[in-house]
Amino acid sequence: MLIFVGSRARADEVTFRASAPMIVAEGESFRVEFSLNVPPDEGTFRAPDFADFAVLAGPVVAQGHSIQIINGSMTKSVNYTITYVLLPDRRGNFSIGAASVEVDGTTYRTRPVAIEVSDGSPAAAERSAGHQDEAQERIGKDDLQLRVRLSKRSVFKGEPLLATFKLYRRVPIVGFEEVRFPAFDGFWAQDIDVGNAEWQRETLDGKVYESLVVKECLLYPQQSGTLAVEPAAITAVGQVVVQSRRGMDPFFGGQEVYNVRRKLRTPRVEIAVRELPAGAPEGFTGAVGRFTMEASLSQSQLAANSAGTYTIRIAGQGNLSFVQAPKLVLPASFEQYGVKTTEQINTSASGASGYRQFEYPFIARAEGEYRIDSVQFVYFSPERREYVTLPSPAFPLEITPDGSGGGNYASRGLSKEEVQLLGEDIRFIRLGRPRLHAVREPFLFSGTYFLLLAGIVLLFAGAYVLLRKRIRDNQNAALIRGRRANKVAVQRFRAARGYMEERRQHAFYEEMLRALWGYMGDKFNIPVANLTKENVREELYKRGASSEDAQLFSDLIARCDEAQYSPAASVGMNDVYREGLELISRIESIIKR
Repeated sequence: MLIFVGSRARADEVTFRASAPMIVAEGESFRVEFSLNVPPDEGTFRAPDFADFAVLAGPVVAQGHSIQIINGSMTKSVNYTITYVLLPDRRGNFSIGAASVEVDGTTYRTRPVAIEVSDGSPAAAERSAGHQDEAQERIGKDDLQLRVRLSKRSVFKGEPLLATFKLYRRVPIVGFEEVRFPAFDGFWAQDIDVGNAEWQRETLDGKVYESLVVKECLLYPQQSGTLAVEPAAITAVGQVVVQSRRGMDPFFGGQEVYNVRRKLRTPRVEIAVRELPAGAPEGFTGAVGRFTMEASLSQSQLAANSAGTYTIRIAGQGNLSFVQAPKLVLPASFEQYGVKTTEQINTSASGASGYRQFEYPFIARAEGEYRIDSVQFVYFSPERREYVTLPSPAFPLEITPDGSGGGNYASRGLSKEEVQLLGEDIRFIRLGRPRLHAVREPFLFSGTYFLLLAGIVLLFAGAYVLLRKRIRDNQNAALIRGRRANKVAVQRFRAARGYMEERRQHAFYEEMLRALWGYMGDKFNIPVANLTKENVREELYKRGASSEDAQLFSDLIARCDEAQYSPAASVGMNDVYREGLELISRIESIIKR
């Protein structure tokens, strides 16, 4: 206790409140208390102006300390209270202004407190009450009310509006029964958390009430025409204290407490929902509000067979939950994957605000200079009453060779412009004087002559056939690619094995992808733009490969792609390497058969 008293207690959050009765009788004194959960800085309390009341007493300062120990955990609290006794001298609705105080140099203020001064004495009224029927009469027709307030009565389709259900009281409420709120037919409703709502003092129709927000939600009309918010109903249990007819009670002063149930109901409210204007631009998907759009590309330069990401972020205020991913068109040689969506939407009384972000992952297969065209997002602005189109900038993208040593499989081999015949067709002519000598039998037209001539003709014919075949082979780039396919694949498998032994998982799967795609593209002469799993499977069927081999190729590609995005994926590098090597060997043996 000595340690506690000597310490300066501080709560996690400073609270400074003012409390006073809601209804007082003319000529009857009442108390106003300003409570603080920590001691204030000395001499910093500033009382409000009590111009409409006479100050009978105050300020009276009281300070209390309490310690609570639950399951070995000790909680300490401080209650610092400043009290005034006031006397109203006329009827009407008045307000006690804000009081201020400083704690550790920070100024805190209370909310103004509304007070209604009536012409009768509540104490006298209590003394005149005698039984349950009179307790029912003690609660006036408008002492308990349930009302609904709509931020708008005329909106466009998809434009949000705020619906607030408030409970008003002039007598204490001890509970609720049969709470029923409307189903909001024709709307998409999004509830706002009101769990921390507190009773607030406010004036309604010339009377002072305490009000509490019991439900608050954003409503998004899903159809045009006249829609209605059906009535909400609550049975509130009010509490009334009356004078007992059985005489004075030694403990409770001769008073009895009665619970009075009142059924409260809001009226049916109609809302005019207008259809969106005709002629919506292409790409409009129903977004209504006020938005901005940002687009970005993960890199402006990528290596072939590497992954990139195109990101679009749409931020603003409106029906963000209905915003869909804009359409992104990529070059034909790019392989695009599913769109990943992330969002952060804050729902409050002012509406739904935040952002939705869309990520478009892709893999560039062929090297070259590309351009990612502009993406457009279209929304309807209720303020401007027109459709707004937000374009993104176009992004240049350079795809470089993958740098693995063998060149990109998409660009290996020779194009028909590069194929040339470089052989010589004129033999070297010998110079100088010939060495002639006489023979007994002329060689010309002899048997040896004709034998050699026949041999020369046959040799020339064979050489001509071989040369023409070589020329045709050199002109056939597809055949060159096919012959080189197995050799290049073996080189890539060796590189992949080196990465596997070094436990470089990401590099291993990239090299396996290059080996598998490169072999299929070269072996079957498939252009890069058409290099898909379906086309490879079709070529395998034509060459007599089994359906199991075709499915194995698709599975290996999928497993390697997965590992690129999930480096921690449980894919065994040994299994992928072994299955890929066996698959290429089987295909090679089938084609050579």
